[in-house]
Amino acid sequence: MLRKTFFFCLISGCLGITASAQSLTFSGNSLRVLEETPEKSTGLEKIYVLYSTEGVTASYTSSAGNRINWLQYGNLGGGHAEEVSSTQDGNTSTLSSLEGDKGYIVEDGDRRYCFWITNYLPHRLKLQSAAPSSDQECGVSLINVQGSGDPIRYFTINGMQKTLNQEITIEYTTQEWNDNASNFLNIDTKKSFESLQPEYRLSPPNYCASTFKITGDKFLKAWNWEESVETVTVTPVSVDARTFAISQNMDAGEGDNKPESGSNQIGSGDTDGLGGSAPCEILFEAYVTDGVIHHEWQLTRDASFEEIDYRFTQQDLDYTFLEEGSHYLRYIGSNADGSCEYVSDTYEVTIGESDLKIPNAFSPNGDGVNDEWKVAYRSLLNFQCSIFDRQGHQVCHLTSPEQGWDGKVGGKIVDSGVFFYVIEATGTDGKKYKKSGDINIVKFVGNKGTSSQPEQ
Repeated sequence: MLRKTFFFCLISGCLGITASAQSLTFSGNSLRVLEETPEKSTGLEKIYVLYSTEGVTASYTSSAGNRINWLQYGNLGGGHAEEVSSTQDGNTSTLSSLEGDKGYIVEDGDRRYCFWITNYLPHRLKLQSAAPSSDQECGVSLINVQGSGDPIRYFTINGMQKTLNQEITIEYTTQEWNDNASNFLNIDTKKSFESLQPEYRLSPPNYCASTFKITGDKFLKAWNWEESVETVTVTPVSVDARTFAISQNMDAGEGDNKPESGSNQIGSGDTDGLGGSAPCEILFEAYVTDGVIHHEWQLTRDASFEEIDYRFTQQDLDYTFLEEGSHYLRYIGSNADGSCEYVSDTYEVTIGESDLKIPNAFSPNGDGVNDEWKVAYRSLLNFQCSIFDRQGHQVCHLTSPEQGWDGKVGGKIVDSGVFFYVIEATGTDGKKYKKSGDINIVKFVGNKGTSSQPEQ
């Protein structure tokens, strides 16, 4: 008989006062009954998974000695539950005609016990084979699985369809960036899926050669009948990379163009980026996953990369920047057929225009302050500097703007006085420098940290 008037009390009863699951027992089943606890919003206390409901009976015992009523519902929910025939012996009521994939409500006086019975056998998972899809995509691994076993559905008290999670797992190996190792390392990955699918989309993809092992499901595992299939070794299609820029002219850190301590280079004014004074040597490094076969560094003056000046087909690039202005560089790594590629962020290298500043005095007295005569410069090439005494004798010759004169001739510091320099140099921007002038050597006497007077 259809219990239409039961709808309101049914919903409030199942979500309110409930009977104990321990009062329900099964007999006639060859394998143990598995229990799932669904969300409270379903209105169900339990979901019972039986391998087969054939020949299985369900019994419910009332602790209060009440008359037990059984009701059964399907996809329309508990509001359309129908009473089913049962037998009662004392406090125990038995339902012999137990059907699978049905919902049940047991009335025990003013108590209600709502549950769902899943007959697993019609949905039984069987795995036959697994292989990579012939149509792979960048960023995911596509694995095709041959087998049978449809999703296991159930319905809440309110008639909403839900899917029971079978926990089908796929295990494979991929690569992941590790900051401590500063490289990509192989890691084992495990993904879980609700039900059998003809194709699985896995992220992250296998960035290295890997087999894919599909195992399922958790119900068969509980009954020690778990099935599994495995692919052949799958070559990586997707790619990933990390790039770094390290200035070879300085030790202040990646991407920092501040001169190292004691340097006589004039900064470019951009202390947050790469570059500074030319010649500026920068090492660009690329760390890649196993799928990267082709490497290319692109160098251009065009920030949009519509016009590319140079292409370097190597994984790491050690490049010396000579020309003034902004340079743009990026890395592209791709797989064997070029179908997937990684494009790095753009590195901007700014080289300042050439400059030369020349001091006119220094004090080589060993106090650690202004003990050496050196020019301040930026972006200079072909530097030649000769220093002469008052008699026109050359006392020092410098071939690099990084070099300086310590005020010594023949290992001894010269006397105070005026010397003369002649400098010729070329800027990386093509500017020519021809400079000459005086160098005043002033030696101080006195202890460091006290007031000193010039030597007479």
